[in-house]
Amino acid sequence: MKQMLFALSLGFGGLILATNHAYGQQTARCGDRDGMLAKLAEGYGETRRGLGLAANNAVVEVFVSDQTGTWTITVTLPSGVTCLLAAGNNYEALSEAAPIPGSPA
Repeated sequence: MKQMLFALSLGFGGLILATNHAYGQQTARCGDRDGMLAKLAEGYGETRRGLGLAANNAVVEVFVSDQTGTWTITVTLPSGVTCLLAAGNNYEALSEAAPIPGSPA
């Protein structure tokens, strides 16, 4: 009985690891810049709202749709490859100053 429980728990552990590995592979979505930006504009109505320079000359950009509230963060590498880092809903633009360190947020 103990051997069967051990084998069953080992099997479930393997299944969980395999699922997490497969899920992790789906998160990186990369392609050529023009194609990625066209998809954001045509498919989601998003336009660029902000950008910044990250390490190794990578460009990080934020795209937003006022109509749907969707948002996407991308990074473009010097090679021209653009990858989607994050996306979501209910974007809200803020124009407030960042909290002063040491004060309540």
